[in-house]
Amino acid sequence: MAPTMEATRTRSAGTGVAMALVSAATFGSSGPFAKSLLDAGWSAGAAVLVRMGGAAVVLVVAATIGLRGRWRPTGRSVRTLVVFGTVAVAGAQLSFFNAVRTLDVGVALLLEFLAPVMLLAWTALRTRRRPNTPTLVGAGMTLVGLAFVLELGGASSVDPAGVAWGLLAALCLCGFFVMSARQDVAVPPVVMAAGGTAVGAVVVAIAGLVGLVPLAFSTEDAVLAGAQVSWLVPVLPLVLLSTVTAYLTGIGAVRRLGVRVASFVGLTEVLFAVVTAAVLVAQMPGLSQLAGGVLIVGGIVVIRRHEVAELPVAAA
Repeated sequence: MAPTMEATRTRSAGTGVAMALVSAATFGSSGPFAKSLLDAGWSAGAAVLVRMGGAAVVLVVAATIGLRGRWRPTGRSVRTLVVFGTVAVAGAQLSFFNAVRTLDVGVALLLEFLAPVMLLAWTALRTRRRPNTPTLVGAGMTLVGLAFVLELGGASSVDPAGVAWGLLAALCLCGFFVMSARQDVAVPPVVMAAGGTAVGAVVVAIAGLVGLVPLAFSTEDAVLAGAQVSWLVPVLPLVLLSTVTAYLTGIGAVRRLGVRVASFVGLTEVLFAVVTAAVLVAQMPGLSQLAGGVLIVGGIVVIRRHEVAELPVAAA
């Protein structure tokens, strides 16, 4: 009986790691696709609205067909979906897309991926327990890395508004990890993704109608990989890959691995994003920013290393 249970846990963890990597790769592609739309005259709000609205249509249809009435919403689950859609979906996407308007995709992602450190700090404050020495060392590495990424000691300047948007995206990403891990409300991943994107689209649309978020669309051609293409070329993968696939696999990964391990594996999104940004929008980080990125990722690896031990060896 015990070996069977261990094998089941191993398979579940292995599936979770695979899902986390797929989620990281597809989420990481969103920045370049969004950047091409922004450069073509779209506002960040318009890009988020099309992304969330298109994904919501696909996911609602998938949830309706897949579940076939086997899930019934409750007041608690509806509240969870509303908060998830407002914070983890609309908030995170608007913040990140506004960040990439004035920051390179890689820099914006590195700011967003301070989320694991924020989660660690929140846990320490909530439990009133002092972090151990490796944790403090890792946190120090991330702060030094952040200074390099922002080039605080260099001659060039980084837009402070972009930095603020990037940090807000990190806070919203914390909400994504924490709320995706909740299983007490019994919301299937496909419903979580469908409800979250639908609520997110509604929130952005309302904000646009009342003038809080500019909604500027454009049918001008976009530029991807140095080629001029129709605006539909970045929109379709932004919806189907960077949203539908990313949210489904991301929520599934968090539920299999837990918040801490999933956030650790999710750091690979930075690597995927840097590669896709270099290929699709010709953005390469400078030497100091590259060094800062190494320090940030290295610091979070130090912080999370003991969490990897929770994964079965075969899955790791």
